[in-house]
Amino acid sequence: MSHALRRSETLAGFALGCLALGSAAAQEPAQWLARMDQALTTRNYDGTFSHWQGGQVEMLRIVHRVQDGTVSERLASLDGSGREFIRTGASLACYLPDKRTVVVQQRPQGRSLVGFPAITAQPADYYTIKEVARVRFNQRDTHVINVIPKDEFRYGYRLWIDHSTAMPLKTQLCDAHGQVIEQIVFASLTLAAKIPDAAFRPAFSTDGFQWVRDAKAALVAPAADSPAWNALHLPPGFQLSLRAAQTLPGSTQVVDHLVFTDGVASVSVFVEHRETTVSGAPASAAADVAAQQAPAGPEVTTVGSSSAFSTMVDGHKVTAVGEVPPQTVQFIATQVKAQALSTGGGATAHN
Repeated sequence: MSHALRRSETLAGFALGCLALGSAAAQEPAQWLARMDQALTTRNYDGTFSHWQGGQVEMLRIVHRVQDGTVSERLASLDGSGREFIRTGASLACYLPDKRTVVVQQRPQGRSLVGFPAITAQPADYYTIKEVARVRFNQRDTHVINVIPKDEFRYGYRLWIDHSTAMPLKTQLCDAHGQVIEQIVFASLTLAAKIPDAAFRPAFSTDGFQWVRDAKAALVAPAADSPAWNALHLPPGFQLSLRAAQTLPGSTQVVDHLVFTDGVASVSVFVEHRETTVSGAPASAAADVAAQQAPAGPEVTTVGSSSAFSTMVDGHKVTAVGEVPPQTVQFIATQVKAQALSTGGGATAHN
């Protein structure tokens, strides 16, 4: 083999090696997101953090435990009202000392009480993910990961992920210009092999409190000829991940609940059924907030980092709520239509 050929082969091998290293480097930030999501859902931890949003700062404590497959969480406000939220499995108790009331309701087990980003799919097609720095934060080595949206339909994140535990020590929700909308910063964080049951009890006596139990909404089996609500078009990357029909507790109102997600951001849509609508009965807590904040006519409203939009579609009230830019909830809500179940029609991405 000639010297020139051997040299070319060596250079080619070196180039392939560089490409392989570049590919591994490109994958590493996404792997840190996956490790962070696993840490948040599987580890036991007890931490105090500040939550900043809309110029307001609140100190809170979060205790999280996974034991025998059951997730327990306690989120307590250390300022002001002293409200606490304690979750065991799908049961959530909201302790409101300022109102001397405890509200017990059902909540999906996969949803944390803290608004940490949940990465449920590989978002590389719709977000640019890159590590921008490795810094010491709170006396720990961290990877600073930017999750930057590629279009105007979603927010981005800036994350400080602990190198040894993969826990997010600081998270920022950012708009399209990189401006911070919401921020969570841990002041202290400990991880323990075991957390006692006593850590999931309120810090105050509930003697004399009123207990309000909000039973889980009953699921309704749709009739064979009933319409299935879906979005005819969606922002790029969003897909339908949940469709359920249910009656609300204490009424005969029926709503359809749809969830659309791109693997990072998600939007909930609630469709009220005309024939059973009860005035003033909200479809959910999120829809209740949207209904209270929204004006009479179709218009996007924002509550903190969440956007809401309500409109009428073929005589049905449709409300879309999500931690996304205002144009996203408006786009999805106006694309929701009723389709025959037999058609199996699905949403298509909007380009």
